[in-house]
Amino acid sequence: MKKVGVIGCGLMGQGMIQNLLQQKYNVIIYDVNDQATIPLVEKGATRAKDVATLAQDVDVLLLSLPTPKIIQDVLLKEAYPVMQHGSFVLDMSTNDVEVTRDLAKKAQEYGIAFFDCPLSGGPVGANAGTLTIMVGGDDKAFPTILPILEAIGEQIEYIGKSGAGQIVKLCNNMIVGGIISLASEVLKAGERVGVSKEKITELIQKGSAQTRVMDVFGQSLLSEDFDTVTFSLANMMKDLQLYENMTLDANVSTDISKSVKQLYQAASDEGKGAKDATAVYELVK
Repeated sequence: MKKVGVIGCGLMGQGMIQNLLQQKYNVIIYDVNDQATIPLVEKGATRAKDVATLAQDVDVLLLSLPTPKIIQDVLLKEAYPVMQHGSFVLDMSTNDVEVTRDLAKKAQEYGIAFFDCPLSGGPVGANAGTLTIMVGGDDKAFPTILPILEAIGEQIEYIGKSGAGQIVKLCNNMIVGGIISLASEVLKAGERVGVSKEKITELIQKGSAQTRVMDVFGQSLLSEDFDTVTFSLANMMKDLQLYENMTLDANVSTDISKSVKQLYQAASDEGKGAKDATAVYELVK
């Protein structure tokens, strides 16, 4: 279990790769953007020429990719057909629940164990190795992958069967999007009637409304610096859509969360996708 492949060397992938290297894993990496791999190769990772070359040579394959379609293409068209029988796939991306379950079933046909392992903690947590990891998959095989998860995360929770990790992550991100949206409104409202948003935030974080969301995103709201990206608005919009997909499949009412998604959709339509998720603040009147 010492040879680990990582596909996706973005903000989250970079931190995970660095921590795996520090734990003396042999890490092989691939990204469509060759430039993203350069600093990681300098730190000891090996760059593969393509997905198939990487996938056939590793015991464990980690994915940190942006969309369900890309994840499906990488696994079904390139990785699964060449991976070793008895190897593991850990999808650290935020993915669609039904797509995740389908990928897990297909993995079984190839003799591969698939786990959905979405993350919380952002690039700061990825770099520090303090991520929260929500795991779905075979409980009997879970102990085998635990050492790798412990190399990149601090709070590791086995949730249940395939898709369970994604369910928790999508619920988490809907709450994060909702808090950012509501905080944008109340900070503007409070400031307009006479109290600075800095003072409001300070007191919120000392009272019953205290939330880690403000620890992570509060500074962006206060400084109105939406070009420094902790988590992009495009990624938040993608996750809110995946949450909506999940609730439609379950026939659950989304009367409350719908307004959050509409706000993010409006921001996306205005071309704010590359900005931080807090850029919805600019839309709140």
